[in-house]
Amino acid sequence: MLRKIIQIDEEKCIGCRLCVDACHEGAIGMVDGKARLLRDDYCDGLGDCLPACPTEAITFVEREAAPYDEAAVEAHLAARASAEASAEDILDAAVVRTPRAGCPGSAARTLAPSGCPGSAARTLVAPDATATAPAADALPSRLAQWPAQIKLVPVSAPYYQGRGLLIAADCTAFACASFHERFMNGNVTIIGCPKLDEGSYTDKLAAIIAANDITKVTVARMEVPCCGGLEHAAAEAHARAGKDIPFSVVTFSITGEVIA
Repeated sequence: MLRKIIQIDEEKCIGCRLCVDACHEGAIGMVDGKARLLRDDYCDGLGDCLPACPTEAITFVEREAAPYDEAAVEAHLAARASAEASAEDILDAAVVRTPRAGCPGSAARTLAPSGCPGSAARTLVAPDATATAPAADALPSRLAQWPAQIKLVPVSAPYYQGRGLLIAADCTAFACASFHERFMNGNVTIIGCPKLDEGSYTDKLAAIIAANDITKVTVARMEVPCCGGLEHAAAEAHARAGKDIPFSVVTFSITGEVIA
């Protein structure tokens, strides 16, 4: 049938995933780092995703397309929710009940303090490599737990209790030389990249905030547009968790300065 349906311009898409979160029917997914309409019959043609796109990569077109199928959407969303729940159950079982089983790198551990436009290639002017710097053993790591990836951390763990939660884009600690001391110290740090990780962070982050005695939530992101997906997911998760705790966003330039 001839009907109105979305069209995604992959050249304009920066992979921020905001449209994926905005689509209540699950019609949009990420394929090779780009947003893509998964099936015509999942799209209701209402366009909730359009205002979410920061680059205006999504538009309406009128073309031959399968009619919107509410039953197919319900089945699709149920299957997706079941797959996410199963993955979460498997991770919780591996981390909480059998911490020594499976991949050692994914085992939860509490660490004591110790010793797009964003993809554009640019050369940064770094400080003189011969300049005197503090000895490596004078700069202790401030990572409070393991694992650190949002997709791998458990929803509930002792190390969350009574601490702030720092939700950081992968690149931030590399861009800002003092990131450990200035932002990680005293917080539980979890990291992710909305352009590279599959799926939305919102449900996982909301569950973490709701299930633990977290004192504040801070988002550390880069200035590049694709980091907007991380900020959006964290803000929505904070609101959904329903807790009256401070929420803030720190934005870094690609040279490591705090710009917002």
